[in-house]
Amino acid sequence: MSDTLVFVPAWNEEDNLPAVLDELGRELPQADVLVVDDGSTDRTSEVARLRGAEVISFDVNRGLPAGIAAGYGYANEHGYAFCGRVDADGQHPVAQLARLLERVRSGACDVAVGSRFASGDGFAAYRYRPTAARRFGTAVLRRSMKVALRRPFLDATSGMYAANAKALPILARPYTSEAPEVQGLLRLQEAGMRIEEIPVDMRPRASGESKLQGKKAVMVVLTIAATLLAVDRWRRG
Repeated sequence: MSDTLVFVPAWNEEDNLPAVLDELGRELPQADVLVVDDGSTDRTSEVARLRGAEVISFDVNRGLPAGIAAGYGYANEHGYAFCGRVDADGQHPVAQLARLLERVRSGACDVAVGSRFASGDGFAAYRYRPTAARRFGTAVLRRSMKVALRRPFLDATSGMYAANAKALPILARPYTSEAPEVQGLLRLQEAGMRIEEIPVDMRPRASGESKLQGKKAVMVVLTIAATLLAVDRWRRG
């Protein structure tokens, strides 16, 4: 068994998943791979097994928060020293996940988060151009995260992660928010984990459509922002 697990939450991703798993095999050949099949109605679990991945299959669609908790929980229960996460839609280059894992392996941080908006190390500022709705949502979320974390955080909803064993029990706890990445960051901060935001490039989704877009995405962001500000008021009280 490897000391590193990379897990991929997936829901009806039979078209995108083969390329993601092939890329993981090329770029991180020593890592074990887990696909968390979130109640897919297509061949997602079959495709994963055919390419040698371990598979957890939910009997019904439980949503991304449950898939993320299951992935980190598997890594924690099986004693992995390091864990990475990429999405099943092809947006996360595995070579850049490898950079995040190296940062964690070096002991520089407990958790490394791949950021579309951070710059430096050859990554230009403003290289990622979101839609107007996403720009609004991102601006609101950044302000709220700065209040809640008491530090700037540019890409709080990023799904590209690397974590060490100390962070796994924290990230594996059940999520109660529709933005599990944001809730995870708050937990990590409260637990005193060292979190670094690392600049990365992300690709457009390979095929299909995001499950969260348009007005729904904006409403989720506004709900998260209100929750974050409430958390800050509770702390001050």
